[in-house]
Amino acid sequence: MEQKTKVHAEDGKQEILITRDFDLPLELLFRAYTEAELVEQWMGTKVIKLKSEKHGSYQFETTDRQGNKHSFSGVFHECVPNEKITRTFEMENTPFPVQLEFLKFEKKTENTSKLHIHQVYKSVAARDGILKLPFTFGINMAHNKLQEIGSKLI
Repeated sequence: MEQKTKVHAEDGKQEILITRDFDLPLELLFRAYTEAELVEQWMGTKVIKLKSEKHGSYQFETTDRQGNKHSFSGVFHECVPNEKITRTFEMENTPFPVQLEFLKFEKKTENTSKLHIHQVYKSVAARDGILKLPFTFGINMAHNKLQEIGSKLI
């Protein structure tokens, strides 16, 4: 089965480009990234903090099947409703450095939208390390859940 979230990582570059079309209105897609209740539902994570505004920050925590807790955090550098988010992303207590993410939200029709994510890593090696994880599978699974939950809210 073809994955709906497209992940493009050109060899030798420090970036990953991600795109996904959603059968969701633009406003709902944006809210799914900026409202704690929605983030918890589609990401399957606990939101410790989420202040979706310029100079705001976030912290998420998830527990794996073995009961180990994993924390993710970052800072918002830009948050323009229904347009874009610029933020950092850090997987705490891992060898991976902080990455920079540019999220662009595009309205296609009244009921469809597109998400563009541009992730920039400190090095090609850091980017390649992320790609060795089940990254593509995980983001597709999360976006599928976002679509499912969002469809119930329309």
